[in-house]
Order: sequence, then C-alpha cells, then structure tokens
Amino acid sequence: MAKVRKHSRLKEPVEIGWCELVDLPELGLLDMHAKIDTGARTSSLHATHVKPFERDGAPWVSFRSPRSIGHRPQDCEAQVIATRRITSSNGHIQTRFVIGAIMRLGPLEWPAQITLANRATMAFPILIGRRGLRRGFLVNSGKRWLLGKPSKEGTKI
Repeated sequence: MAKVRKHSRLKEPVEIGWCELVDLPELGLLDMHAKIDTGARTSSLHATHVKPFERDGAPWVSFRSPRSIGHRPQDCEAQVIATRRITSSNGHIQTRFVIGAIMRLGPLEWPAQITLANRATMAFPILIGRRGLRRGFLVNSGKRWLLGKPSKEGTKI
C-alpha cells in the first residue's frame, strides 16, 4: 500500500469519482460511502452523541457514527486537535471539533483532519474536502466508485 505523507503529493494523479469508498481504520469505520466535495475545505464525518472529555490531560471526544448505509452506528473516540468555526453550504456557522485520523482512499492513506458534524440529512456520512484531495487526486464529476464499488445491499446512490 502506498502511503502519502502530510504535505506530500502523488507522483502521478489518481482519478476518483464524485463518490468513493473511504476507510477510517483507527476509528473502525470501513467502506464508508463518501462524497468528494471540492467546494469544502475540510473533510467532515457524521457524528451524533458527541461528548468531550479529557484523557491524560488532553482533549478527547466520544461520538457515534454510522459506518455506511445499512450499517449500525459505531461508538468511536478520538483526540481533539482543534475546534473550528465552520460555515456550512447553507451559510450556517457552527463550532466543530476537529479530530485527526488516518484516512484511506483506495490504495492510499494519509493523516487527515476531520470535523465532526451532524450529517443526518445528507446522503453521505462522510465528505472529503480539498485538504484531503490536494495530494494529487483528480475528481471526475461524471463517474463514481472508480477505486472500488460498494456491496450491493443498501446502495441506492
């Protein structure tokens, strides 16, 4: 598996579709249906039951997130690396926790910054923003699942 380090770029661009399967292995979230969004700066993960706490003097957060359509929600914990004021696509400003996690898209993985947000009204539990894409991904808005197709059950996207 090729690993991409923070601030590095791919030698050759990798074409991806407007939706792809993404893994956050440290959180146990695998084969998540992700929307690729070049209009968003930061990636965002659907999270409910968000509760901040402290572990060994550092800020952490517990939350619940679905793995994908048709999967039961999963309880997760992650260290908080920041809080940010985010303006959503509808202009609403909110403060969100930012966590760090390894993100895997196809054969590539890298350390990502991900905001936690309630995306219950959205079709995809995770959105991949420009910070993740700047490593050399090329988004083909006319295609989807270029790096692997989801299982048939529950897929209506």
